Amino acid sequence: MTDTSQKSATVATRKANKAIADSLNFADQASFGNARRGFIASIDPITITRERDGKVTYDLEAVKFLQGEAADSANPSLWRQAQLNGLNHGLYEVVPGIYQVRSFDIANMTLIKGDTGWVVIDPLTSSESSAAALALANRELGERPVTAIIITHSHADHFAGTLGVVDPADVASGKVPLVTPEGFTHEALSENVLAGPVMQRRATYMYGNLLKPDAKGFLTTGLGAALSMGTTGFVAPNDIISKTGETRVLDGIEIEFQMTPGTEAPAEMVFYFPQFKALCMSEITSHHMHNLYTPRGAQVRDALAWSAQINESIDLFGDRLEVEFASHHWPIWGRDAAVDYLKKQRDLYKYIHDQSLRLANHGYNKEEIAEQIALPPSLAKEFYNRGYYGTLNHNAKAVYVKYLGHFDGNPATLHPHPAAAAGARYVKFMGGADNVIAQARTSFDEGDYRWVAEVLNHIVMSDPDNGDARLLLADALEQMGYQAESGPWRNFYLSGAMELRHGVPDSRPLEVSEGMAAGMPLDNLFQAMAVRLNGPKADGKAYAFNFEFTDTGEAYELTLENCVLNYFPNRSNPKPTATLKLSTLNFKLLMLQIKDAATLMGEGALAIDGEALAFAELAGLFDRFSPKWPIVTPRPAWS
Repeated sequence: MTDTSQKSATVATRKANKAIADSLNFADQASFGNARRGFIASIDPITITRERDGKVTYDLEAVKFLQGEAADSANPSLWRQAQLNGLNHGLYEVVPGIYQVRSFDIANMTLIKGDTGWVVIDPLTSSESSAAALALANRELGERPVTAIIITHSHADHFAGTLGVVDPADVASGKVPLVTPEGFTHEALSENVLAGPVMQRRATYMYGNLLKPDAKGFLTTGLGAALSMGTTGFVAPNDIISKTGETRVLDGIEIEFQMTPGTEAPAEMVFYFPQFKALCMSEITSHHMHNLYTPRGAQVRDALAWSAQINESIDLFGDRLEVEFASHHWPIWGRDAAVDYLKKQRDLYKYIHDQSLRLANHGYNKEEIAEQIALPPSLAKEFYNRGYYGTLNHNAKAVYVKYLGHFDGNPATLHPHPAAAAGARYVKFMGGADNVIAQARTSFDEGDYRWVAEVLNHIVMSDPDNGDARLLLADALEQMGYQAESGPWRNFYLSGAMELRHGVPDSRPLEVSEGMAAGMPLDNLFQAMAVRLNGPKADGKAYAFNFEFTDTGEAYELTLENCVLNYFPNRSNPKPTATLKLSTLNFKLLMLQIKDAATLMGEGALAIDGEALAFAELAGLFDRFSPKWPIVTPRPAWS
């Protein structure tokens, strides 16, 4: 390969971005006024580091280039969103008594001034960011203890920084209430554990973690300025909200809850503060179109339920609220403005749902639906409905998949070849790689980058060493990234271009922190073990292990037969292969490969009665997932 450099925007890309600039009302600066309103202070520089090793975990200094006009290499609408996210950071007053720290992470941390301390809402992704946010609030508003925590939903950017604001012993003892929606623990840990490795690899693309912040690289996630890369943890809740209409009084603050499960997250809730006339909408509304399907990978979300829950919020609180705020972005002040915003977010998701199914019922497949669906002008004109995070294209496909699955009914697509096998056949039929590349260059010059990417992907998947195909494909993805209005789409395209040019990047090993392990329920861990079991390697093996947990008195049986792991709580096998005695935490550390059996036995923390070598053999049947698998070139061959 020769020229692996980033390229400038082509004539076609500049024309496409100018068309966006001409089509939207950039004179509307209301969002900028709201994003700046109530500003108190920030930190300078806006860089957060980890105390133990000095590692930078979050840094917005590098996005100061956004202060200028949109570059040719950026969709001007996305540039506007990047400015709102990246250039407005620090501590803000929402109303007297409610404060937010914004852009210290991808999400907001909200602080409510209680009678004696802070009620913290959503302590961010990392301990470093949440601790920095709390320190800023204490510096500017006076030192106060954290007297309660509310976590709005089961996504890590809203709970993984909990250890930065509270001692878990204070939660365990009940001294500090930690309030979550019903199902929070299961959903938080099942999503991040069972499918965590593949989600994390794809998330490096979606959030642009590996891209350099500049006009040709990372601009924003769309959802927030950037994602913190600090220390994560988990603290189990001690107070569960299970139905709409429940109330709590936390440190003198009255709160009314509405359950919103199965919307933006499987476990989620919103809530209203009567004394402040303030509605927290969690993440079911935000200043963009959200994802019905998130490109990092997740279960498809229910657009109809999402819309219905926003409508219920209007019915419950619309005639009482004076300000609406959420877990991302900036508030909206004034009842009329806030309710109008809620109605248009409600109708955004319902329109996508209804029209996608209308077209499906006409027989169109998901690609055909995505190509023709368009928002009505009354919804499309609002910047807060633009596709800065989710897109109309992939959300329409998500609705189709939720109801109908990936198959479109055409038997020709029922059993297609995998990408590498199909690629070799396509290239042969199209007259060989040289012919395909020559025609792709013509299409590139015509600005047809989608087609270039589609055809060259066949070459790269069947012959990843073809440097000409890789570089031209990278150039096409790059131009598509420059044109993308969605932050994740831009980041996916540019990350793919980088990988084609420079190979799979180095990444830190996939690890579960000790803090996350400590809070993980045993059932989740046994489920994760089953996912890691290499079934073919386990052929012919049969074991039964008893686990006796010394700290809780619980007993579990774990069996391996038919190449499947099954576990049984409150059960012991009368003739086990071996019995292991250890604490629940040490079991978690052992199975997550944070500690090994020899170390635990040397510390007297693990005793094995029976065939110890059999347990070692079982441990050898578990896969260790690497974060370095390729996305835009073929995965390793399988036998």
